[in-house]
Amino acid sequence: MQLLQNFSLKNYNTFGIDVKAERFVSVTSIEELKTVLRRTYADDLFILGGGSNMLLTHDIQKTVVHISLTGKKIISQTEEEVIVEGAGGENWHDFVRWTLSQDYGGLENMSLIPGNVGTAPIQNIGAYGVELKDCFVSCEAMNVQTLEVIRFNLEDCDFGYRNSVFKNQLKHQFIITSVQFRLSKKNHRIHSEYGAIQAELDAAGIEEPSVQDISEAVIKIRRSKLPDPAKIGNSGSFFKNPVISMKTFNKIKEEWPELPCYKISEEEVKVPAGWLIDQAGLKGYREGDAGVHEKQALVLVNYGKATGNEILELARKVQHDVHRKFHIELEPEVNII
Repeated sequence: MQLLQNFSLKNYNTFGIDVKAERFVSVTSIEELKTVLRRTYADDLFILGGGSNMLLTHDIQKTVVHISLTGKKIISQTEEEVIVEGAGGENWHDFVRWTLSQDYGGLENMSLIPGNVGTAPIQNIGAYGVELKDCFVSCEAMNVQTLEVIRFNLEDCDFGYRNSVFKNQLKHQFIITSVQFRLSKKNHRIHSEYGAIQAELDAAGIEEPSVQDISEAVIKIRRSKLPDPAKIGNSGSFFKNPVISMKTFNKIKEEWPELPCYKISEEEVKVPAGWLIDQAGLKGYREGDAGVHEKQALVLVNYGKATGNEILELARKVQHDVHRKFHIELEPEVNII
């Protein structure tokens, strides 16, 4: 464990923003994490996981603690299901692949989501009709002040759409060190109805898909629409899909009859932010090296040397133009630092 000074975070955030950390340390064990926390005031901490859900707009004048805790294991199992655990620093997609290699079902629709296991509950990540909370059992998290490790169950986490207690009441108070999931071992529940998954399966001639087939379809779809952060800096979906009332939806639909939606209840629907941005004429829009991706308007990208503030200004333009056209407020999914 080495404390580094004036350390570039360009390779530690998927937008590839070149800002510096005043101090940087990577921890690989619970004991190392405790040692760092003992030596650092809580208000001088900046916790960094996979760097996939943030936009850095300035240098970090704090101690950046990179969570590199690794490990995955089976906690318990029956004939029908298994509880598995991933350490906070495990790469999320690698963890999903590990579960699928053993024919465990539940996480396949969330294949290829960037980030780490430990940051996944904070955002309640989700994709193609499935959310993390659907398989979540519990997580362990360390209190940054007392160093006590506490277990949070499903109810404790207060999961919502891309939301949790860790983004609200407990923000900056805990570091998630491990997460447990309940997965199926047989009679898997297949979710192929969302997005283009069924079309991919039909094209491949797959009538009775396995969880591995679902994963491969999701990966193919994501790769066809979403840029690889290793090639073009991005953080995946930049905005949440807005939830609006049925009354508002019907009013907008009078002018835009092709407006798609996903029904949430009798009173509310979710509309795709990418569609709204596209209709606002912003797909492929670019200001310098900050741009709206040409294939998926929901993704803002760094084509090379964009600063965090340039990406942020572009995001504000997107919000402004969508609101002017549809009177819908777009809320960022990424954390603006």
